Amino acid sequence: MGNNKFSEMTKEELIKNQKTLTGVAYGLGVMLFLCFAANIFLVFKKGFSALTVIPIALVPVLILNISSLKAIKKELESRNNVDENSSKSHEG
Repeated sequence: MGNNKFSEMTKEELIKNQKTLTGVAYGLGVMLFLCFAANIFLVFKKGFSALTVIPIALVPVLILNISSLKAIKKELESRNNVDENSSKSHEG
């Protein structure tokens, strides 16, 4: 999701996407942590297996989710700043 897509969304859509991505990022983060812990245990117990690389392979997905969340937050903040500036200019 690029910044161009976020700039075309309404504020409500951005907030909805932010809430969804936050839940997905937390869920994925918890699952990755559990997978890492299970893999560490299994590596010592049974040795290395092909399944050990799955959590490592999913880390970029978590990073992309977090970067999308940051982009949404930045877009919302820029819109809030524009709203505040326009309301101040109408008052004064």
